[in-house]
Amino acid sequence: MCGRFSLISKPEEVEAEFGLMTLEPFPPRYNIAPTQPILMVVAGEPREPGSNLPDRRALLVRWGLMPAWVKDTKNFPLLFNARSETAAEKAAFRTAMRHRRALIPASGFYEWRKYGKKEAQAYWVRPRNGGVFAFAGLMETYAEPGGSEIDTGTILTTSANGDISDIYERMPVVIHRQDFARWLDCRSQEPRDVADLLRPAEPGFFEPIPVSDLVNKVANTGPELQQRVEVSLPPKAEKPKPAVGTQMSLF
Repeated sequence: MCGRFSLISKPEEVEAEFGLMTLEPFPPRYNIAPTQPILMVVAGEPREPGSNLPDRRALLVRWGLMPAWVKDTKNFPLLFNARSETAAEKAAFRTAMRHRRALIPASGFYEWRKYGKKEAQAYWVRPRNGGVFAFAGLMETYAEPGGSEIDTGTILTTSANGDISDIYERMPVVIHRQDFARWLDCRSQEPRDVADLLRPAEPGFFEPIPVSDLVNKVANTGPELQQRVEVSLPPKAEKPKPAVGTQMSLF
């Protein structure tokens, strides 16, 4: 799962990493939550002849994908994550996976390790070498009953790698710079052609840093959310293994 993330890189750093023309200035965002606007990069129209920039454009979308066929938005779940293993088959994501794959610039994300009955320790998970990187995303334009349109999006997730698995079993899919063009190419690259990109980040890419519970409140939006705190947690309990020779049951 990825329910909070951050984009604190400067606009010019995002431009350089994603091959974009000039972005509108934006402040650092330390605590981005579902339903808030997020920056997405999608394939655009081809550049002018001689341009050395790729055909990409950036836009703001609401974090929480809304499929075009939804009638009752009030009772439809907030799809801020999509399981990459099944996105190409699920009705909510199938069309976007084929036609509207996107990149989501990020500086890191937050995850919580549960312990005890209700307690949870928050972690700021960032690239070990710093800088801006990309989540794999999907975008869908939803036409509201009144006729207006809203762009919406979701973050694809996969199983956690060794850096994260002690905290949580899932993590966002990371698309590396050398794979941007292939991921965004929905004209010639079908979902099966980019399935190999939907994998956990390589070991050592991320660094989890324990932080305070300030991030739990959306109203908290300052750099103090990412300050390291000292923690002492009990070891994570292992799931019990079935006894050897026991009979399996269908019930």
